[in-house]
Amino acid sequence: MTVTLKAMRYFTTALQHGSISRAAEELHVAASAVSAAIDQIETQFQLQLITRHRARGIEPTRAGRDMARKFTRLLEDYDSILAEGAELKQEFTGSFRLGYYAPVAPGFLPQILTPFLAPRHQVALELEECHNDAAQAGLQDGRYDAILFVPDGSHPQIDYDVLLQAPPYALLHPGHPLAANEVLSLADLANEPLIALNRPMVTDYQLRLFAGLTRRPETIVQANTTEMVRAMVAAGHGCAILNMRPATDLSYGGQPLAARPIADGGTPLSLAVGYNRTNPRRITSAFAKACKDWAASPAAAEFIVLPPNETGAP
Repeated sequence: MTVTLKAMRYFTTALQHGSISRAAEELHVAASAVSAAIDQIETQFQLQLITRHRARGIEPTRAGRDMARKFTRLLEDYDSILAEGAELKQEFTGSFRLGYYAPVAPGFLPQILTPFLAPRHQVALELEECHNDAAQAGLQDGRYDAILFVPDGSHPQIDYDVLLQAPPYALLHPGHPLAANEVLSLADLANEPLIALNRPMVTDYQLRLFAGLTRRPETIVQANTTEMVRAMVAAGHGCAILNMRPATDLSYGGQPLAARPIADGGTPLSLAVGYNRTNPRRITSAFAKACKDWAASPAAAEFIVLPPNETGAP
């Protein structure tokens, strides 16, 4: 027995919807045909690829996710071969799932993704903000085609390309006395009330920044979004230490902010694009290249705060 392309298509469509009946509706076939295709593939490979839930449809096993990812690449290649015209070789189809741990990603991701939404492509984008560890886990188990994340302490199985090196900077109310300085030091901030970004890895990173000082700033507010941190600083409640900034110097409330580089900020955080280099989908390779092209452009420099005469290139 062999696994047909039709069976692969039925299988991947069912996993995409999490439902045999909804897959059957999209494919305009009987639900029994989709179920039979799944049974055929499981029998062929002698693996359990899905778990059936009476009220919740179907859910892939780890083997099922791996198989679906391979089937998707094969079907995309097959569809590409059938497409007419050399121009169509550049077209992308299907869904592209991106997990990102980058609080200011809304400032640059739309620009990077614009070419993939051109009318000639048939791409459905799925963008999901998540914690750094969740992004890496999602790439490994097939939930994401690519991720934007901080690779410091990354899983050894993750392939990635570093896009930017983002040193820490101080975020201040424009009326704060320290905002009159062009460059600050960590000692300047040691006596200031701190508005802290409460996210995994960021807290430990900021503790390491002040490890060599006898005094460190007192955290008076913790917020788990960058925009809330910015809003609290703009309201004059304290200072913050961040690594990337949006292109605007205004908070959500329209209040101004001042960003100042920290001369002795130490090791910067990196922003990287992670993806499967071994056998990537065409759209994944194109996305990684688009990220690297953006990172090399002047537009990327607007998102980091550097002391004079320094560069954020990796």
